[in-house]
Order: sequence, then structure tokens, then C-alpha cells
Amino acid sequence: MQARIIKIVSREYTLYTEEGMRVKAVLAGKIRLQTKPVAGDLVECEEISGQWTVQKILPRKSYLIRPACANVDQALIVMSTHDPEFSSALVDRLSFLIVQAGITPVLIVTKCDLGMSDDTKRAIEEYEQGPIQVIRSQKNYLEPALADVLKGKISVLTGQSGAGKSSLLNHLDPSFHLATQEISKALGRGKHTTRHNELHAVAGGLVADTPGFSSLDFSRMDKHELAQCVLDFRPYLGQCRFNDCIHENEPGCAVKEAVQAGKIPARRYQNYLDVLKLIQTRREY
Repeated sequence: MQARIIKIVSREYTLYTEEGMRVKAVLAGKIRLQTKPVAGDLVECEEISGQWTVQKILPRKSYLIRPACANVDQALIVMSTHDPEFSSALVDRLSFLIVQAGITPVLIVTKCDLGMSDDTKRAIEEYEQGPIQVIRSQKNYLEPALADVLKGKISVLTGQSGAGKSSLLNHLDPSFHLATQEISKALGRGKHTTRHNELHAVAGGLVADTPGFSSLDFSRMDKHELAQCVLDFRPYLGQCRFNDCIHENEPGCAVKEAVQAGKIPARRYQNYLDVLKLIQTRREY
């Protein structure tokens, strides 16, 4: 039988089976010497003499190191219009790392009912006109696109502290209230310190209880790989004069030409250059 690991505490694994059951399981001895299982892993399991045992870990489509989670479909970047202020630099740095991990970024903008500056409005509109899905959120109103954003998917949440990540989850699924205290503490911290990782059922999907991409660590990214992680650049990649173009100072750069033509937002390109500099100097933020 196939199942998904939804919780790991020490050597005890909670599985969610194809038949909708939650069962406790242990690892077969042969697996202990192979890939270390994490929450989100799809596995093959069987019941032997009343004890469920994980026999095989199935291939992963994505894997996060921090938080340790497999087969994540999407990362919700939760940003507020103010208090804290909207930051396109943070959105872009997060989205670059999310795309690198093979995960789809989704931008959730909260507190839209409280107004926003002209610059924030322009920045959000630039995202709405680009390749990333953008959902605006406001108090006491459930945007239809937001209602279905978690359904049938494994998600992680990231973004600003204070932007309302835990409130967003409660808004999507009021029955989630019991788990709010634990998850809100995790989502509100820059570093997660609980001793287990878990996927919580929220609004028809599963949400990791740890903040994704909190360290903004670009040390594992190559300067030639970065451009592939900028979704706005993708229509123009491979069209530059030089095959090894990093879209900085080279002549005949299709990306720079697209920026000059207004096809790529100038602030997206500047945020790319800032991260490129980080990678070139091997600094972490």
C-alpha cells in the first residue's frame, strides 16, 4: 500500500494511507541504511502482525533541506502591504530559492483592505502582470482563488514575520484553530526549534509546520544557475550573444534588452543583480 509520511517524532512515523487512515509505523531495517525519510515522502508500507512498516521510499519530485520536507508543490510567500512594509527584494530572493528547489512560488498579499503606497501598488501590479500567481487578501473576505490555493497540494509558508501567516491558515480553515498555537510559533520565528517535523491538514491540503527558506542561503547556487531561477527571465534565456552570459555587463544580452524595453520590471532585474553579487562574493543573508 502507498502512504505519505505526515509526521515524524524520533523513530515513530505517522502515515496517511491511500484509504484515508492515519497509522503509526516503523522503518524496515533495509531503509535505515538508505535515504533518510522526511515529512512529505511517499512510501510503500505494509502491515505485518499488527505493526505497520515502511518498506520503501518512493522517488521525490522535490526536496527541501530547511525545512526537511519532500514533494512540496508550492511555497506561499506571504507579504503585507504595510506593517511590515512590502518588500519586492524579499519576494524575489525567496522566489529565486523556491524555483531552484523545483517548487512553485505563489505570492499572497495581506492587509490589502488597509491601503498601500503608490510604490507598493506598482510593485504588486508588476507581479500580477508576470509569471507568478498573485492573490490579494483582506480581513473578513475570502478571495475565491485563495480558498482553493491549498487544496490537494503540499505547501510551505514563508515571508515576513507579522504578515499574518497563521491568521491566513485559520481564515482558510477555521477547524485548524487547534494547531494554531504550535504552527504560529513556528511560522513567526526565523529559526524553527521544535524536535519534529509535521504536515498539517488545512483546507484540503497539507501544510508544513516549519517556515521555508528562512535563511535566504544562496551559497548552494551558482552564478550561472541564478538566471534560470528568475521566472521573468525565462522567455529570453538562450537568446544572448554569449552562451555563458550572466546578464550583467555583457553586450548583446537579451535579458537586459527586455528590461530596457519594459518587458521585465527594472526592480526585478536590480534584485537579480543584488543576489548575483551575493553569489559572486559567497555571502549569505
